[in-house]
Amino acid sequence: MNITPNSNRKHIGIYGNTNSGKSSLMNTILGQDISLVSSVEGTTTDPVQKAMELIPYGPVLFIDTAGLEDKTELGSIRIKKSYEFLKRLDLALYVVDVKNPDLDTYKIWKREAAKYNVDHIVVINKIDTASKEEIDSLVKNFKEYIPVSAKYKSGIDDLRSEIIKHLEDGEEEKPIVGDLLEYGSKVVLVVPIDSEAPKGRIILPQVQVIRDCLDHGIKTYVVRDTELEEAVNEVKDIDLVITDSQAFKEVDSIIPKDLKLTSFSILFARQKGELDEFLEGTKKLDSLKPNDKILICESCTHNVSHEDIGRVKIPTMLRKIAGGDLNIDHMVGYDFKENVEDYDLIIHCGACMVNRKSVLNKINICKEKNVPITNYGMVIAYFTKILDRSVEIFK
Repeated sequence: MNITPNSNRKHIGIYGNTNSGKSSLMNTILGQDISLVSSVEGTTTDPVQKAMELIPYGPVLFIDTAGLEDKTELGSIRIKKSYEFLKRLDLALYVVDVKNPDLDTYKIWKREAAKYNVDHIVVINKIDTASKEEIDSLVKNFKEYIPVSAKYKSGIDDLRSEIIKHLEDGEEEKPIVGDLLEYGSKVVLVVPIDSEAPKGRIILPQVQVIRDCLDHGIKTYVVRDTELEEAVNEVKDIDLVITDSQAFKEVDSIIPKDLKLTSFSILFARQKGELDEFLEGTKKLDSLKPNDKILICESCTHNVSHEDIGRVKIPTMLRKIAGGDLNIDHMVGYDFKENVEDYDLIIHCGACMVNRKSVLNKINICKEKNVPITNYGMVIAYFTKILDRSVEIFK
């Protein structure tokens, strides 16, 4: 609980041409040698990620990408991968070499960044190598810019301040529970212990909900499903029960009907995505039929067991809802399939391992393609016929 997950950090991408000083800049901002620096072109081949505390703002994740002007076949693959990171960024730094600005490449990149509403800062690097006249002539091409020398660390404090300003002007991170309940409220967390639970630990969504409750002065009681009934009798005036989605049906049968109930996955549907869009997506389940094509999106890689929610349990539920077999594909990680319009429904996991910007871009793509999207918790709530109850707390 002492280390902020990357999914909860603001993502900052560093872009620019080969040898513009991207890696040197990242190392200078971080105060340590993370990215390999060399005079040889193309040293950075794959994006390099590094988490840090940006004082006084807080936790961020820097991503150093490959150069953008490489026209070779391998270079094109690297550039495509660098562009894919735009879908998850909260802010980008575009590094311009004062001696080799290449404004055409910048304009192409700027159009791509605009597709995903990525705010950016132009960083004019290597000012120690240019005259005042050369710098003054270059900066006329940019509305806003920060001149720096990564080599001599000049202008870095100004750049840090500008990064913090842009991040603070952006969207504030949504609470998970803190804006739903008053200070001093009581929440019971139901955490079943099965083969999916890591030995000696509880999973990330549960940890994050506990921390959010602590941050907002909400009293938290953590129990297994086997002790839930006893806990409900002992703890008076409970304001909310939050359960693992897989125990929805059992928990619903145990707690009083006037007690509010939701799941970790549905809470994250709101924090990481758009609750209304996911709720709208569940309507497709009403007309699901055999041979429909479904895409199930998972944020992280993990061992698949006979109890796996995305690979076993949800597909089984979907087949029962449809009354026959379905064409089900899976994808893992940040990036979305390009042919989303081929699917009748997309189902996303709770997204505890990816950031909000990544999920919002997936939702926007689905809206553009007119493809319904929902998430794990809502599908399970629909299947167990308690969807209305599970979203009542948000109304």
